[in-house]
Amino acid sequence: MKYQEGGYEIVLERGALIRAGELLDLDRKVLIVTDDGVPAAYAARLASCCAEPVICTVPQGEGSKCLETLTRLLSLMLDRSFTRGDCVAAVGGGVIGDLSGLAASLYMRGVDFYNIPTTLLSQVDSSIGGKTAIDFCGVKNIIGTFKRPEKVLIDPDLLFTLDDRQFSAGMAEVVKMAMTCDKALFETVERSDPRDAIEEIIEKALSVKKRVVEEDEKEKGLRRVLNFGHTLGHGVETARDGELLHGECVALGMIPMTAPAVRDRLIRLLEKLSLPVRAPFDAPRAARAILHDKKTGAGGVTAVTVKEIGSFVFETMRPEDLIGKLEEIRA
Repeated sequence: MKYQEGGYEIVLERGALIRAGELLDLDRKVLIVTDDGVPAAYAARLASCCAEPVICTVPQGEGSKCLETLTRLLSLMLDRSFTRGDCVAAVGGGVIGDLSGLAASLYMRGVDFYNIPTTLLSQVDSSIGGKTAIDFCGVKNIIGTFKRPEKVLIDPDLLFTLDDRQFSAGMAEVVKMAMTCDKALFETVERSDPRDAIEEIIEKALSVKKRVVEEDEKEKGLRRVLNFGHTLGHGVETARDGELLHGECVALGMIPMTAPAVRDRLIRLLEKLSLPVRAPFDAPRAARAILHDKKTGAGGVTAVTVKEIGSFVFETMRPEDLIGKLEEIRA
């Protein structure tokens, strides 16, 4: 990733975790944050490369993105006398990356942060771009910072232990980027078995994310395109209390925001990837979550729509019109 005032390296290679001792500066105290759904061997492998590793394992799921868990991480760093010269490393999916990145940005006003994503969703999307956050008072990602990692290690070998549902959820973010920015990527996913073409898919998806974030790091304009599917999706995710995965909700959220000419093609691809195209949820609760979303302002909601695959349009929509679209995906 390159910015006018510097950037950071993204390493995409099989076996990157095994080479972590060569690729990262671990000759110091390292808080390794992971969750109980990630194979313990991954954190242990990273710990074996560190001078002073401290492993913290939190419960799997969105529920860990909270003030209580953040306090636990910060307290642990304080108790172990971490200094500004020490660092935090995330070994897990998007929840772990968001949570540990936020802790790294806050402790002593910022310590180094490394991200080692272990899910497809985090490898193609949340591991780069610098967003960190926790949920608060029932609102998703409402407290957070922009914290650039020092380096991101993306190791496709870590996906071998990923179950089919989690893999499909990650592919929803790939489809999001393909729908808005890369028609060729969309066609690659259409014609191939994603697991067989995973390195190509990750590389192309990262290329889209990298290009967008380098132009608009703080989401003042272009980066809003990455919210495609998220405005409605976050509402459904809140209404289902985490029973649906983030990627599954993004898949649902994309459908009403596409023109009829491309919607059938999108639905066919989502069904191929075993992603939901309709789901039961409490519509009033989803609507309340949408109204509290960061993308909602006094002038309406800035929504991303797709009329042709590979391109997008920003539209300002009235909240009531956007909320009405929930019925198109509610079972």
